[in-house]
Amino acid sequence: MGTSSSAELKAFDAAARAGSMSAAARLLGVSQPTISAHVASLEQRFGVELFHRRGRGVVLTELGALLHEATHRITRAEEQAEQLLLSARSQYQGHLRIGAIGPYNVTPVIRRFRAAYPRVQVSVSMGDSRAVVQGVRDQQQDVGVLLHAVDDAHVHCLPYRRQPLVVLAPRTHPIASREQVALTDLEGLEFVLREHGSGTRAVFETGLAAAGVKVRCSLVMGSREGVKEAVAQGLGLGVVASTAHAPDERVVAIPVREDLATHVHVICLRERLQASLIARFLQAVQAEREGLSCAASPASTDRANSPGAPTAPPSRKPARGPRS
Repeated sequence: MGTSSSAELKAFDAAARAGSMSAAARLLGVSQPTISAHVASLEQRFGVELFHRRGRGVVLTELGALLHEATHRITRAEEQAEQLLLSARSQYQGHLRIGAIGPYNVTPVIRRFRAAYPRVQVSVSMGDSRAVVQGVRDQQQDVGVLLHAVDDAHVHCLPYRRQPLVVLAPRTHPIASREQVALTDLEGLEFVLREHGSGTRAVFETGLAAAGVKVRCSLVMGSREGVKEAVAQGLGLGVVASTAHAPDERVVAIPVREDLATHVHVICLRERLQASLIARFLQAVQAEREGLSCAASPASTDRANSPGAPTAPPSRKPARGPRS
């Protein structure tokens, strides 16, 4: 098969995977008209229809789906061959692209991965969960780190760590002296919350609803750092994952008596599980997870100056109600 046919098949395969000509263009690093021209040439030359055009997207025809099965095998074989050659050339040189919702969970794994493979270049793109998942699906990122599992047959999810939630309070707040709080203690209090779509906010609000508790959202912030600063300024209480809380003399982190936690997962495309850099990064995730399990200790807050360790409510007698 000639070079032009190879380019046309690659364009077709990219469009089939990405669901649109523009997304396929981004995937291959070419212009959208180039992708459209290649697909049109393929259809015209063989007198077939491979896609149904639906607005800005495309849907495979029955013949297109059969062809995609073949081009998918070709693409995967090419990727495996390239990774094999990269592995043989030097001790796993290459470039690993990671999408993450924040730095706190991904950096320990990167540290472990880089210790084993120092010649690999690693780049991290930050975004919300939807952007991380889409980046992995479009192969803009090789792996993603986010706060929930992904319900997609094409996506592999590896559980990484559990993150209990803590309530942030200014040191002058009546509940700041508590060793732990129950959700019922929060009735009617003002909170600074993350935006809708935040995994932490979703877990917190689900817990509140189950307990029949209502709080007042006085302010919405788009980052954990923003929540903490707003709490420090006395604009309300906050809630974050224990692992994402850094010590701040103005703020106290209080464990929640109820079992509220987010669950970090690392994702990649199932078809790329055997790609060498991805496979080795997932090995680093598993090793880090095992290390966290071995190092597990009784819960602590920033009062003990250990923000990096997962926290859970301590087994102590219930705290008294907030002082008026």
